[in-house]
Amino acid sequence: MNDHGTPVPTDEDPTLVLLTVEEAARRLRIGRTTCYGLIRSGELESVPVGRLRRVPADAVPEFVTRLRIAQRAA
Repeated sequence: MNDHGTPVPTDEDPTLVLLTVEEAARRLRIGRTTCYGLIRSGELESVPVGRLRRVPADAVPEFVTRLRIAQRAA
């Protein structure tokens, strides 16, 4: 809730299917520019929705899983 008692939207909402790039970046605790770089390189999945770019919510934990697997292999 904000100062006026209005619920504040959160990117932790489990019902969200698609996230904005900013929401995905917050979930990953990285910057927006870094997140766009991951999308550009294909490391983080994203989909176009009209003129918008969205990150499927399940792509975030999948990305982290791939990082963890790569870390263990190194």
